[in-house]
Amino acid sequence: MKLYDTPLAPNPRRVRWFMAEKTITDVEVITLNLIEGQQRNPAYVAKAGLPQVPMLELDDGTCITESLAICRYLENLYPEPNMFGRNPKEAAVIEMWTRRIEMMVATPLMVAVRHLNPRMAALEAQVPVIGEHNLAGALKALRMLDRRLADGEWLAAGRITIADIIAFVGLDFGRMIRFALPDELTQVHRWADAMRTRPAALSGMPVRPAA
Repeated sequence: MKLYDTPLAPNPRRVRWFMAEKTITDVEVITLNLIEGQQRNPAYVAKAGLPQVPMLELDDGTCITESLAICRYLENLYPEPNMFGRNPKEAAVIEMWTRRIEMMVATPLMVAVRHLNPRMAALEAQVPVIGEHNLAGALKALRMLDRRLADGEWLAAGRITIADIIAFVGLDFGRMIRFALPDELTQVHRWADAMRTRPAALSGMPVRPAA
């Protein structure tokens, strides 16, 4: 299998982190430079359907895009440690929190970076007001996350799951616009520190010092 990747983008980092948690080492990683537009190469788009990463190309030529779909496929091939749920109730709770985090925290922070980081202007026309609006929405959702984490060490189960990976990668990506957690979100700080010190965090992408 081949994983088409780019180091700084958050969605590929989710997959790399997931693979590191499961110690998956038999997937070839191919790096694309998004700023140079390598994801727009016609041969790549013909496989992926969209000029985006990540993409997992299977040995039979099947191509899977979308980070969660790739992780779910890999979960079936490499079931331990479990990241998507061991029973119907656990799977539903993990799915619920993954969806909430994706829509309310990770995506808004990604949009904020795209519209507020000057380097992203090479990828699309920036509208700063869109970035500020999404940043405010993410901050509001992080307060909800803080309340959730007051009830347990991890977001959706008694162990790290895909929901935690989605949340932390989105949060960490926000540092590209110098987004910092408010001090009062003590539970998010505690959880983020635990995520940051996991060996898989370094495999996903070396964690940068806070700006």
